Amino acid sequence: MSGELSFLQERLQAWNARQASWGGPLYRGRPTPRNTDLTLMSNDYLAIGGHPAVLDAQVRSLRAQGNGALMSGVFTGDSDPLRRLEADLAHWLGAPSVMLSQSGWSANVGLIQAVCPAGGSVYVDELAHASLWEGISAAHAVARPFAHNDTEHLERTIRQHGPGLIAFDTLYSVTGDLCPLPDLTAVARRTGCDLIADESHTLGVLGPQGGGLVPSLGLTDAVAYRTASLAKAFAGRAGLIACSPEVAGYLPYHSLGAVFSSTLLPHDVAGLSAALGVLRTADDRRERLEQHSRHLRDGLTALGYHIAPSESQIIPLQPGTEPGVRRLQQALDARGVFGAAFVPPSVPVRRCVHRLSVHSELAPADLDRVLDACAAVRDEVGLREWRSTRRLPTRRTAAVHH
Repeated sequence: MSGELSFLQERLQAWNARQASWGGPLYRGRPTPRNTDLTLMSNDYLAIGGHPAVLDAQVRSLRAQGNGALMSGVFTGDSDPLRRLEADLAHWLGAPSVMLSQSGWSANVGLIQAVCPAGGSVYVDELAHASLWEGISAAHAVARPFAHNDTEHLERTIRQHGPGLIAFDTLYSVTGDLCPLPDLTAVARRTGCDLIADESHTLGVLGPQGGGLVPSLGLTDAVAYRTASLAKAFAGRAGLIACSPEVAGYLPYHSLGAVFSSTLLPHDVAGLSAALGVLRTADDRRERLEQHSRHLRDGLTALGYHIAPSESQIIPLQPGTEPGVRRLQQALDARGVFGAAFVPPSVPVRRCVHRLSVHSELAPADLDRVLDACAAVRDEVGLREWRSTRRLPTRRTAAVHH
């Protein structure tokens, strides 16, 4: 057996042993949610994936154009509906220009690969999305991590190594906390760095007409690059880069993901255009999302769950270990509450979580059902023994012992 095959065999054996250690499936093989169950795994935070305006636009496009011209985005002309969508998105975001890509992953990887010189410094939050780290690798740049949301550590590191790019999420997809954006922009201004803000989990959810955290704080001119996956609140399939017109004109011909991937399909563009129309006027959904999220965070905290640092619709229950996540998932699944397991490489070792993703169209009875289920399983899943529970202030641990 060759060295490569031997290496792969070792990895496969390790993976099989790891899955066996869980005591049951975390992913494939898990029970399928029934219609009466609550599915809190989706990133469709405003529940527009089945909105009639979005579905009708996609169906009309499919009937009229089929799958369109299957070609690289390099060949997309000025009259293509994709160009109109890019212009509409730029206006909505208050950005000079927008370039669409095939996914949030391709947006982050392609942006950094195309704009960062080899050997250049990219200061990246230690919990930033993997696509930002992969972009650094693709650019042959130097990743210089800073402690999560610690702008003092960031500035010290920049003073040591010199200006570069600063990359971070505006809302972190596992921990559920926001970045300290005003402080990050201040550091960038003092040190001569440019910012890359991944707005994947804030786009549609925060800000004027759902434009994200950056415009909500009036900082559009302070952030050179905004990226996002449109597979969250947009409930579609695409990625977005908001940037200067010069960069937007450069990226399609220098970002390898853009050059060597097929352009978005017409029905994807039609659905995203309709979703933008819905999101612009979805203040009622955004308000409900904020209320539901706060209600669940407060309720879970009262039950003794350590959900910090979440301050959003992303709520992590934190058993810490993979078998612990499996026990919690199994217990909640049995009560009709389906969340999502996050284990390495999605999270650091012993920081495994079971994530609940809240959406705006949950009913009050649904919220009560989630809290009732989480209350009922505390002894079954050994909540009081979790490392996260032991980090709670003493006055709050009494809730765990109910």
